[in-house]
Amino acid sequence: MPVTREELPERMSYWCEWAWLQDGPVRDVLIETDGARITGVTPAVEPPPDTPRLRGLTLPGAANVHSHAFHRALRGRGAEQRGTFWTWRDRMYRVAERLDPDTYYRLALGVYAEMVLAGFTAVGEFHYLHHAPGGQRYDDPNAMSAALVAAAREAGIRLTLLDTCYLSSGFGSPPEGVQTRFSDGTADEWAQRVHGFDGSHDGVILGAALHSVRAVPKAAMPVVREFARTRGVPLHVHLSEQRAENDACLAVHGRTPTQLLEEQGMLRTATTAVHATHPAAGDIARLGRSGAGVCLCPTTESDLADGTGPADELSVAGCPLSLGSDGHSVIDPFAEARAVESGMRLRSEVRGHFSPDELTMMATGTGHRALGWPDAGSIELGARADLVTLDLDSPRMAGVPPRAAVTAATSGDVTDVVVDGRRVVREGVHQLVPDVAGTLRESIRELVEDS
Repeated sequence: MPVTREELPERMSYWCEWAWLQDGPVRDVLIETDGARITGVTPAVEPPPDTPRLRGLTLPGAANVHSHAFHRALRGRGAEQRGTFWTWRDRMYRVAERLDPDTYYRLALGVYAEMVLAGFTAVGEFHYLHHAPGGQRYDDPNAMSAALVAAAREAGIRLTLLDTCYLSSGFGSPPEGVQTRFSDGTADEWAQRVHGFDGSHDGVILGAALHSVRAVPKAAMPVVREFARTRGVPLHVHLSEQRAENDACLAVHGRTPTQLLEEQGMLRTATTAVHATHPAAGDIARLGRSGAGVCLCPTTESDLADGTGPADELSVAGCPLSLGSDGHSVIDPFAEARAVESGMRLRSEVRGHFSPDELTMMATGTGHRALGWPDAGSIELGARADLVTLDLDSPRMAGVPPRAAVTAATSGDVTDVVVDGRRVVREGVHQLVPDVAGTLRESIRELVEDS
């Protein structure tokens, strides 16, 4: 049963030993909130009586820009087997075959609660598991979407539900097997279903996604583009995650995936390309000119042996960079941020591509903008009251300068999380989902044969 959420406090104050403000960490900061908004930020003050004290470093909330919640059931499974993304995908499909709205709700509740414990205050769910086995419609055609919305609300995290159009198994090939659960048949039918979902309310944005250039025919792309444009919502797309996708697109269209998206008007400031691991040289400039962002998912890209993308070149070209945990082999914004920098060091044999300030911005402000929450990801007047506190006294963090916290911290150092003014995590304990590990353990046992 869903956990009852506490009423949102009208006004709260928090005294922070350190707080990450516009220019970085500042000592002894009083943060005042009214409902979901920050109404006061006062540095260099003594803690007022009866005001909660957040010891350590308090950061803006992090944004998990790219999530497939059900992939969490695969963590730790198949690690002993040689293979590629494509062999992993077969195992992922077996989990997708077993999900229904009830089991997806229970799994997503645990996954989203784990995200909050890790310091994420918003998530972008790249959602393509729409229908019942065989592609049959549920009585409510958006039942799976509703399950994700309910799970996010109960876990206390904001959600951008990126309803994903998925129409083919490859260029010119119809969906096969479990992929029939992903497909609405045509782009118009996809749009009709999504238009019928009343899922947007405070804390939820209904956005759009194109699964990939191989899963949506060129002629169907404008339908998705116009849906996002007319609603003014984010549009996301998997892009050049695999070399095989590039090769197939060139063979069919004589264009790289990025060129194809550009020609179809899919690249704009509200677009986020996910991965961009293997762009052609000219594609980097195209992405930069368009104003589109790029979401990097380095722990998943490593786990699936995808490769390391050119984050430094994309950034120089003008692409805002954000972070996602994608397949959830790890749910940790600090691990993702460090992996971006370490990946660049391994590619170039040079240190120092992104500063701690830049990595922190990827995880916070840039990520929230990619999800359609431009008023989140910073600690300033009028911003959403999202606060994530790190313990600076753990053995891992002892002696680390607050400004460099992202280079050493892990999700295990998060002690307190405030989302939209509500203290969802207190001293390391989730206040809405009392047993996050048990919730995950039981939901995964329902889905995975070797649990």
